[in-house]
Amino acid sequence: MPPHSVRLVATDLDGTLLRDDLSLSPRTRASLDAVRAAGIQVVPVTARQPVGVRRIAEQAGFDGWAVCSNGSLGLHLGTGERLFESHLGVEAQRALVEALVERVPGVLCVSVRDGGEGFVAQEGYAAIASFEDHKREVATMGGHPLAEVLAAPSLKLVVRHPGLAVQELADRLAGLVAERGLAGFAVTRSGAPFLEVMAEGVSKAWGLARLCDALGVAREEVLAFGDAPNDVEMLAWAGRGVAVANAEPVVRAAADEVTASNEEDGVAQVLENLVGVAAAGR
Repeated sequence: MPPHSVRLVATDLDGTLLRDDLSLSPRTRASLDAVRAAGIQVVPVTARQPVGVRRIAEQAGFDGWAVCSNGSLGLHLGTGERLFESHLGVEAQRALVEALVERVPGVLCVSVRDGGEGFVAQEGYAAIASFEDHKREVATMGGHPLAEVLAAPSLKLVVRHPGLAVQELADRLAGLVAERGLAGFAVTRSGAPFLEVMAEGVSKAWGLARLCDALGVAREEVLAFGDAPNDVEMLAWAGRGVAVANAEPVVRAAADEVTASNEEDGVAQVLENLVGVAAAGR
């Protein structure tokens, strides 16, 4: 893709743009500023909710559009305008969780709702959570009966088990879906220790496509970066999809190319070449 044809950069945050300690390197910030100075929009596309994006927005210079909740929410960080929202319906999430609880006792859930500001966690969830999981203070999570967690539609439903690795939980859920014909939802992983469930058809690619349609940007004009399974659809959809070196194999396979890792400013390296600027802030 010629440099002049890129009009929008879409980037995952955790494990991609940010270092492992969740910081943004000076070199990466300089590259983002250079891209914006060239007239190219930069959009975070993340599993995080708005509260999590706002934690690094000033550091990264994000003050425009963001795609949050794995594509379920398009939000303007400056004005608060919601461009779109897609919710997992109550019937679908209840059927999923009831089947999973029966098969895998001990599962705990969180419903993210109210434009990403609502975080309705099941009793016991906070005890196994950390700040890094949701970029929220654990003390603010509270605890609710499962029926209350599932009582309203969710931008994203978090499903977790204290004794199972996330991949094992994913495998068991996949078996249930095939066995019982469960439908109406999409399941993914972001590298966090839980499964993330959205409405059927929703992904980062779905949300990014909605935003690009509104902005008049063609998919061929999009450069996207990612590292985790929830980035696969976005990298495949974008005109140019780039995986960082620390990305999971399935993500590297979906990308057009692989850059250096998040610890080595891989995104910055591509952006510097895109706009023809020298590396800065090493």
